[in-house]
Amino acid sequence: MSDLSIPARIARGAVAGVIAGAVASFAMDRFQAVASSLLPSDGSDDEPATEKAADAVATRVTGQEVPEAAKPLAGQSVHYALGIGLGVAYGIAAEFRPSVTAGYGTAFGLGTATLLDEATVPAVDLGDAPWKAPFSTTVYAYASHLVFGGTAEIVRRQVAGTLTPSPETGS
Repeated sequence: MSDLSIPARIARGAVAGVIAGAVASFAMDRFQAVASSLLPSDGSDDEPATEKAADAVATRVTGQEVPEAAKPLAGQSVHYALGIGLGVAYGIAAEFRPSVTAGYGTAFGLGTATLLDEATVPAVDLGDAPWKAPFSTTVYAYASHLVFGGTAEIVRRQVAGTLTPSPETGS
């Protein structure tokens, strides 16, 4: 049990989560760039789900799709916003239920892959259902999210530790 107040624990978890989510999103992005360059092309010209999501938001808000030239940046914006949001939720949850950090964040990574890539993306028609997608796509998604979860936990622990008052100084 922490000596910090509940609001202080929420704040610490949120700050640690923002940083962890951003760094983990970057690590996942870099992993995907390397992995996709090493894997054979599946021949698909499908837009990434993040670009489709950016289009859906833009259409709802402005009535227009994202211009082609801006789609990669818009997709990255969705990727980072979602990663940071997940990081905040994870950081706060870890403050109150340390068991969510099981496997040094790998359970978090597997959970996000399952809930997002395998369930939500197909449910909102941003991608194929897992049973319609190539097996390599599923492996790629899970590996990417393992990188995300593991990185999020490493960073979250470091940041939360930095934000924890020292017993010697009380600050």
